[in-house]
Amino acid sequence: MEISNIWYFLSALTLLSALMVIISKNPIHSVLYLVFTFFCISAHYVLLNAQFLMAVNIIVYAGAIMVLFLFVIMMFDLKKNIPESKSSLTKLAGSVVAGTLLVILIAIIRKNAIPGPALEKFNSQTGMVENLGQVLYGEFLLPFELVSILFFVAMVGAVLLGKREAGERNF
Repeated sequence: MEISNIWYFLSALTLLSALMVIISKNPIHSVLYLVFTFFCISAHYVLLNAQFLMAVNIIVYAGAIMVLFLFVIMMFDLKKNIPESKSSLTKLAGSVVAGTLLVILIAIIRKNAIPGPALEKFNSQTGMVENLGQVLYGEFLLPFELVSILFFVAMVGAVLLGKREAGERNF
């Protein structure tokens, strides 16, 4: 099987599982479809020769983040919060908007030719850890450090909000 056929198959599988995340009525099923979507994206990383990114994607997103999503879903009492059925006017408006977006997307794809891969520019070391580290800590050092500070501030804020006692004001 050619690489391009595998890529098309994985892309279709990824889009189908992402669509099932949205369509599924059971939130647990949505999370499981999202985990499958992450695995499909990890397979795309393997095709791009980025094994490190594949491993990080599986460990961080399919592992840790999805466990947090499952905990949040299980903490909610979903039987209490059943939304009312949407009116037929809302469903019709949603269908019209979705159809319009689909027509626009198809028109854009047909007008613009998507170029194929440039095999003469292929570098087998693109997704390796050493090259990723050189780019991350060289060219993108300042954005990397700013994002780490942002995550640290968000973590401290979450701890402060979580430890607040009833009736106590921290700020």
